[in-house]
Amino acid sequence: MTETNYITSSPLGNLLIKATDTAVVAVLFIMQGNETPVIEKKAGHHPLIKKCCSQLSEYFEGTGKEFDLPVQQSGTPFQQKVWNKLTSIPYGQTISYFELSKRMGDPKAIRAVGTTNGKNQVSIIIPCHRVIGSNGDLTGYAGELWRKQWLLEHEAKFGNGVQLLF
Repeated sequence: MTETNYITSSPLGNLLIKATDTAVVAVLFIMQGNETPVIEKKAGHHPLIKKCCSQLSEYFEGTGKEFDLPVQQSGTPFQQKVWNKLTSIPYGQTISYFELSKRMGDPKAIRAVGTTNGKNQVSIIIPCHRVIGSNGDLTGYAGELWRKQWLLEHEAKFGNGVQLLF
């Protein structure tokens, strides 16, 4: 299956979007020194990438709180179940890794849930950033913790009307 790559800007830096003809397969933060030079010139005409960019723009503007995109990631049935469960965490809310493992039906699977959360390739759309430590600490985020904090503060501001003062 042919994959199209496209880089778009965001308030958190550039994002690499990958899509096939049928699904978005990745939304990844491009880390400094980890730039991906492979961009197809016609990628902006790819219907799923255009829709993804539009919905991400709405998300960052605070007007879009849900994504309506077909997504697909390679993974085990357990990983698929975890990623699916992540999509049920409401905008502007967080849960702990322990709570997520309980929702999966196995509180002892907390480490496997955490590991799977970290392997999510469809950042923001599959909201792995909404999972935090049981004590409320921000723990682990492949896109770096400062981005996780930004995303949670952004959702709190637009989802719950919370004003954060710095």
